[in-house]
Parts: sequence; structure tokens; C-alpha cells
Amino acid sequence: MLKDIDPVLTPDLLWLLAAMGHGDDLALVDANFPAEAIAAATSSGRLVRLPGLTVARVARAVLSLMPIDDFVRDPVRRMEVVDNPAAVSPIQEEVQAEIDRAAGRPLPLVGIERYAFYAAARQAFAVVQVGDRRPYGCFLLRNGVILAA
Repeated sequence: MLKDIDPVLTPDLLWLLAAMGHGDDLALVDANFPAEAIAAATSSGRLVRLPGLTVARVARAVLSLMPIDDFVRDPVRRMEVVDNPAAVSPIQEEVQAEIDRAAGRPLPLVGIERYAFYAAARQAFAVVQVGDRRPYGCFLLRNGVILAA
């Protein structure tokens, strides 16, 4: 048992977050994503499943510990809606709110075409798949740094 740690952060997820380095991406994806195949190609080869949880709820937990990279232009990315790349789905709006809250400022999600997203997710450190079945709940979060005080 740990004090002040969000209960959504399972031991496996805590390990992933602690093992990530600056510039590593975490693929946070919905239940429809081909997570097993993509996770096998990541640098850690790990997949953490969190069934029964929404993407926004897991994003909140992850971002309570993981700093967002502020050295790059696009530290938070989303899968674009097929045939309508400018569209932002309700699930993406929910995650955008969690990102903005964690960053303390608006930090827009950058869209990535579906197949390009799959390719980028293969380059991630790991995949976290939630039970959210709503479409387009797929995100890449780039790990930042924690500076010495």
C-alpha cells in the first residue's frame, strides 16, 4: 500500500512510468486498439491492461506522476478521426481537459493519421490499454524531465 498514489496506478503501470526516460512515449489506448501486436514492438515490449476504466481517468492518474515533455512541439498526440482529421471526438475532449489540467495551461493535442499513429505507437516505450470502447481514444504522451530543485 502506498500513500497518496492514485489507485488506478497498478504495480505494473508504476513500473512503466518509473522506467521511462525523457523523450519516451507512452501509448494510452482504447479497447479497440490492436494493443497486443503494437506492444510487442515497443522498446519495453510491455502491455498493461486496465479494463473497466476510461481513457480520461487513466490519463489523470498517469499525469499525476508523469511530467509532459516541454522540449518538443508535440508532446501530446491523438489519433485523427478517419476522413475528418480536424474533428475532435468527445473522448479526445475529455483527455484534452486532463492534459490541460496537468500542464497548468492549454496544451493542444496534435493529430496523427490512423496508420501513422500505429507506426508511432510501435516506437513508444509501452502500451496501456483501457476498457473504454468509444472510438478514437488513442494517445501518445511524451515523458518529460523533472528538474532538480
